[in-house]
Amino acid sequence: MPRVAILTGSKSDLPVLEPCVQTLTELGIDHELLVMSAHRSPARVQQFAATAADSGFEVIIAAAGMAAHLPGAVAAWTPLPVIGVPLGQPGATAVSGLDALLSIAQMPPGVPVGCMAVNGARNAALFAAAILALKYPAVRQALERFRKEQSA
Repeated sequence: MPRVAILTGSKSDLPVLEPCVQTLTELGIDHELLVMSAHRSPARVQQFAATAADSGFEVIIAAAGMAAHLPGAVAAWTPLPVIGVPLGQPGATAVSGLDALLSIAQMPPGVPVGCMAVNGARNAALFAAAILALKYPAVRQALERFRKEQSA
């Protein structure tokens, strides 16, 4: 069964990622949620990213706020697809998260990161499912069922 890693730089980000976890669970996709910071634990990020494929992960979702280095740092160390989720600060203004959005969207050439909307954790799960659906018929069927139920 496919596995998705969900990474975030801080425990305080976990509530924003709940829709991602819930959606992957509903779609029957195994996942693991890990907290590691590109700034506070860079060696851990490097070690995880460099071995993620060997550990059975096929897609990585990396959520980060402010300068949002986590998705790019992960992408630099893995050949797996990385989906970035820019995070806004809870209770902040409407433009909160714009810095993270631009940081993820403007990755340098050669190190791509898919970029979701600010706090777009649910869509990150759905995009990961769409990637996995190319290889796994059960995921494709679950995603098709999800979309049908969503539009009912």
